Amino acid sequence: MAFRRALKQTAIIGGGTVATIYGLSQLVEYRKTQARLAHVAAEADLKVPYASELPTRQAQLASLRNTQEFDVLVVGGGATGAGCALEAVTRNLKTALVERSDFSSGTSSRSTKLIHGGVRYLQKAIMQLDYEQYMMVKEALRERANLLDIAPHLSAPLPIMLPVYKWWQLPYYWAGIKMYDVVAGSQCLKSSYVLGKTKALELFPMLKKDKLVGAIVYYDGQHNDARMNLAIALTAARHGATISNYTEVVRLLKTGNPETGEEKVDGARCRDVITGEEFDVRAKCVINATGPFTDSLRKMDNQKMDNICQPSAGVHIVIPGYYSPDNMGLLDPATSDGRVIFFLPWEKMTIAGTTDSPTSVTAHPIPREEDINFILREVRNYLSPDVEVRRGDVLAAWSGIRPLVTDPNSKDTQSICRNHIVNISDSGLVTIAGGKWTTYRSMAEETLDAAIKAHGLTAGPSKTVGLKLEGGKDWTPTLYIRLVQDYGLENEVAQHLASTYGGKAFDVAKMARVTGKRWPIVGKRLVSEFPYIESEVQYAIKEYACTAIDIIARRTRLGFLNVQAADEALPRIVEIMGNQLGWSQERRTAELEAAKKFLYLEMGYRSRSEQLTKMSEITLDYQEVVRYKKRFHKFDKERKGFITTVDVQCVLNNINVQIDENTLHEILNEVDLNKNGQVEIDEFLQLMSAVKKGQVSDSRLAILMKTAEESLDMRGPVTVDRSGGGI
Repeated sequence: MAFRRALKQTAIIGGGTVATIYGLSQLVEYRKTQARLAHVAAEADLKVPYASELPTRQAQLASLRNTQEFDVLVVGGGATGAGCALEAVTRNLKTALVERSDFSSGTSSRSTKLIHGGVRYLQKAIMQLDYEQYMMVKEALRERANLLDIAPHLSAPLPIMLPVYKWWQLPYYWAGIKMYDVVAGSQCLKSSYVLGKTKALELFPMLKKDKLVGAIVYYDGQHNDARMNLAIALTAARHGATISNYTEVVRLLKTGNPETGEEKVDGARCRDVITGEEFDVRAKCVINATGPFTDSLRKMDNQKMDNICQPSAGVHIVIPGYYSPDNMGLLDPATSDGRVIFFLPWEKMTIAGTTDSPTSVTAHPIPREEDINFILREVRNYLSPDVEVRRGDVLAAWSGIRPLVTDPNSKDTQSICRNHIVNISDSGLVTIAGGKWTTYRSMAEETLDAAIKAHGLTAGPSKTVGLKLEGGKDWTPTLYIRLVQDYGLENEVAQHLASTYGGKAFDVAKMARVTGKRWPIVGKRLVSEFPYIESEVQYAIKEYACTAIDIIARRTRLGFLNVQAADEALPRIVEIMGNQLGWSQERRTAELEAAKKFLYLEMGYRSRSEQLTKMSEITLDYQEVVRYKKRFHKFDKERKGFITTVDVQCVLNNINVQIDENTLHEILNEVDLNKNGQVEIDEFLQLMSAVKKGQVSDSRLAILMKTAEESLDMRGPVTVDRSGGGI
């Protein structure tokens, strides 16, 4: 009741009464005391059977086939499923986990990358006196603190700025953000603060200056979501859980009670997706943690079950890092559709999102062009007019399906939220549905509590609060320096390895090959502008990577950061994996094609390329057409009306520039709309028109031809009009 009275009292904050904050001092102290994180260090006697070397995937599959019965079988390898497996195995339960694709291949790798309590949920809690929403925020903030503690290499606090453009909004927003600090209590990362206009622009110079009153800065956590998910799964494996990706549940196994006639779920028929082999896995308890596919597994149990998940698509885009400061995010609390938009630095790029629209459940969600353009429009609303937000600057885009929980008996959709439910069917199938990334651990603990009670399992207490995840135990902020000193890695590469693998970074460095250069001594990059190195591909196989997509999407984040760079790295990735795993030439070709399809459909490459194909109209004025035709004819000297790689190579030879033939083919193919092996003059003018309008920003052909033209012109006579310093 004390919580309810406090919540009711703070409702007047929504009306802008800032003075109420100071009347909550008792509440602040109460919250700090009551919400203090019950930090429990991992027990000294906690078994870690595979502290040095993880079992191979083949060994894990053998364990699935040969174990007579597990205590718990978890279906689903996202954050929640991996969390359930870790929770179970550390409670001394014989645990198995199967995932039909790769760990974190679904929603868990396609998030906003924030570890947060939910500012907007707290606003709803206050405005609507919604105690359930308040408790959800409180729990998430507690779990935020724990996650930052157990995986310090993969996560860190991030300041987020809320720009204010109306004076009356400043106290209103400040009161709400301060309540966020209050609810966090002793787990508050850093106290929020108010900035004047000058200081706000100093910290975030890209902000729109007109009518800016000031800004409020608060702190949340940020992480590498796919690597975090993988760390949870690998930690479970190290503690003895049998985990296997690319292992699909074909049907649930049931045993009937001859006396009552009731059937109980006691396992699953599984299929190795890679080999097609099927086998049974028996378990006393089966946990359904399949995210958006929750209802699919529930209907394997009982076709008559009502759906409990309402899928919602959230699209994010990645744009160059210069759009945001290195260590300051931005929040737009009032977009045109009422949804909060985040604008955050991530992996030296900028991530913006998200949308919220109903969708159908699919394993391969595709970002829609209208969603990409919606995010770009919202971004333009609060960035300075000096910053031209171009469609062509979108380097990658993806869609994630949120498994929002809905009450099938509700007459409307107001019950949809990001809270979670634990449900146990008549046949004993335990389902955990809904929730959010930040609360995966508490959701897993609640799920195991319910499963243990329902199935009469003998288990110890929860030990996952404070339990370091894979790589977290031996990580220090200066670990990367040892990598540079001991192995001769580039500084940027060493920092990346330390922040990705933590204490396991040395294992990756040991596998790196000598470059033969003076510096770096070891560590050849997969692509020049990103710090991913070839030995990470080899190490990824030890982390159960089975396909090239696993590498570009989840073991590294290259596909999420830049689809063209990922496409460029694919041949070498397939070569390394093929050599390590003994792939045939047919398998290598199939892997390359599958990964290219993934980039094209799921990572926004199609939307990127369609910026040219959709623009049949050339919007250039007469002088621009003349100028670009002149540039084109420097390559098309025979006036054929098209150019090929031979034409481009001939010009490059004249200016002493060397580019290999395969790269030239790739450069021309980006512009070759009808895919006939040549670029016609209309295609080139179409390209330059798209560049002019910002729909394409980094065409290699456009930049190459411009540079070549300038080099050729410099070799000609100096005209009189340019003498004397004229430009």
